[in-house]
Amino acid sequence: MAAFDDFMKLDIRVGEVVEVKDFPEARKPAYQLWVDFGDEIGMKQSSAQITDLYEREDLVGKQVIGIVNFPPRKIAHFSSEVLVLGVYAESGVVLLQPDQKVNKGDRIG
Repeated sequence: MAAFDDFMKLDIRVGEVVEVKDFPEARKPAYQLWVDFGDEIGMKQSSAQITDLYEREDLVGKQVIGIVNFPPRKIAHFSSEVLVLGVYAESGVVLLQPDQKVNKGDRIG
């Protein structure tokens, strides 16, 4: 069982998607995302398997929740620097996001 201290080690922030590209080299269908986490964290890139429910053009400007302190993970030729969080639903991955607009970089917790 995870302890509360384990949760507190995660740096979970709100970011805004600023660019999205197709990622045909990924093993499973995915997009390459560039997410702005504000002045303190800056721009991070992520590979996200969210193609079932989201079109590229609908993602730009969307606020998302991401874990920003995991080590980068190499996916094909792409370095995924942040884990964008979502729910595995029957229809595909549904992104977690604030229900109101908040500042980029705001902490979750």
